[in-house]
Amino acid sequence: MTDTISLTRPDDWHLHVRDGDALKTVVPHTAAQFGRAIIMPNLKPPVTTAAQALAYRDRIRAAVPSGAQFEPLMTLYLTDNLPADEVRRAKEAGVLALKLYPAGATTNSDAGVTDLRKTYRTLEAMQREGLPLLVHGEVTAPEIDLFDREAVFIDSQLIPLRRDFPELRIVFEHITTREAAQYVQQADRFIAATLTAHHLLYNRNAIFTGGIRPHYYCLPVLKRESHRLALVQAATSGSAKFFLGTDSAPHPVHLKEHASGCAGCYTAHAAMELYAEAFDLAGALDKLEGFASFHGADFYGLPRNTGRITLQRQSWTPPECFAFGQAELKPLRSGEALPWRMV
Repeated sequence: MTDTISLTRPDDWHLHVRDGDALKTVVPHTAAQFGRAIIMPNLKPPVTTAAQALAYRDRIRAAVPSGAQFEPLMTLYLTDNLPADEVRRAKEAGVLALKLYPAGATTNSDAGVTDLRKTYRTLEAMQREGLPLLVHGEVTAPEIDLFDREAVFIDSQLIPLRRDFPELRIVFEHITTREAAQYVQQADRFIAATLTAHHLLYNRNAIFTGGIRPHYYCLPVLKRESHRLALVQAATSGSAKFFLGTDSAPHPVHLKEHASGCAGCYTAHAAMELYAEAFDLAGALDKLEGFASFHGADFYGLPRNTGRITLQRQSWTPPECFAFGQAELKPLRSGEALPWRMV
């Protein structure tokens, strides 16, 4: 039995850190484990210009603890009206990608895309400039069952999009279904996918065991066990098409434990420990380094990190809550023992 793992310092290719005082709590958690992280642009108002992205990056950098080697990688929020010229400005400013939120799909997505055809000039510019499109892959039509949104998105949105823009690089983010895993695995080199630790560890029973458990509620929502197993197989397959993206999404406790609770699981406090648990349960710890440290950097054309982290098989218990500005933040698995710990 392996009790210690040494990995090239990993990256998080999908992260929410919010803004303001919240940064002081959540940014150090990520900076302790990861060399880089792609920052989601769904603030209020959303990050839609290169200038806004650079200003947001500066605020995040200011929250990185002294001595930590961590770099936020910035994105823009794709809207129906985002000018194609902004793509060039974004690339010149070092912005890494643009994010597609279908309008109403998740937290702070009200400004999202209502019809992909309205964004085609911008997508043409992205394909030309080589900027990837990061996709929240769900449809939001009310007649579509919540658990079917991702599979329907593939057929109705993603397949036509890739036909019209065959060399646009796409990351299908936080995939949750067998259909998504199979689609990405069979697709060409222009598409990849991220997987979260919570979708690898849990199925939808976790939301309802012993009552409603709002801290396991996220979007896309947890799915059946058959889908979870397909995601584990994809993550541990060694395929370079799949890589780490936590989708760690902090919300204050009073808005999670609420009649209309916010969607999102906060995992940044123990991200690598949770992934190590998932890979260990699958008997695939030898595949964790590629998934966490190599595949994402390679897809984005960035150098792999040179530092290392070490994880030990050691039981520890995350705190019940963290300070979160004037509120509190409850992490996933708070008060429960975890079997792996970063040292």
